[in-house]
Amino acid sequence: MSAKIGVITFPGTLDDVDAARAARTAGAQVVDLWHADADLHGVDAVVVPGGFSYGDYLRSGAISALAPVMRSVIEAADKGMPVLGICNGFQILTETGLLPGALTRNKGLHFHCTDAVLEVANAETAWTNQFEQGQHILIPSKHGEGRFQASAETLARLEGEGQVVFRYLDNYNGSLNSIAGITNERGNVVGLMPHPEHAIEMLTGPSLDGLGLFKSALEAIAQPAA
Repeated sequence: MSAKIGVITFPGTLDDVDAARAARTAGAQVVDLWHADADLHGVDAVVVPGGFSYGDYLRSGAISALAPVMRSVIEAADKGMPVLGICNGFQILTETGLLPGALTRNKGLHFHCTDAVLEVANAETAWTNQFEQGQHILIPSKHGEGRFQASAETLARLEGEGQVVFRYLDNYNGSLNSIAGITNERGNVVGLMPHPEHAIEMLTGPSLDGLGLFKSALEAIAQPAA
């Protein structure tokens, strides 16, 4: 039986259907998860997708971080379950404390919609094990608040412990150290601002590179770390 990847829907989520399609294309069985339901329904991994949950009121991801489903995601992540946060999902993961740092307004306060070339800085996480270290991948990106920020101490720890997962080659949003995505210390939780779910087939995306994240999760589920 194929692994189960749960995809959460919050009020205002835009890319849950795309994330589910990407996971299904990679070979997973997809389980729809509702923000107000704390039950993860036996999934093996979770995707917190992009969009504008709760209209980005208060602060991007701040309200969704308090949802019942996220309490269960935090508990599961602490036990090693692979969790991926994409765009608004990345913002939610920082708000819950599963990932450090914060995502703030882009440099120049501009919304960017572009195909971003990323460098894979860590190919050993649950979501990047199908890539090569230093590989360049092409992933669509669309956000207004994706500028990664962290204290000097946190930034030094992320760099020193290899927790930077993706970097922009063209740091259009002004993120510190060109950071596009990071992981937790264990390597099972990853957040990134660009959208891998939009790069799974040539008909609709600029590449097939996004599939690598979802296939990586399936490998991590099949071969869990000791």
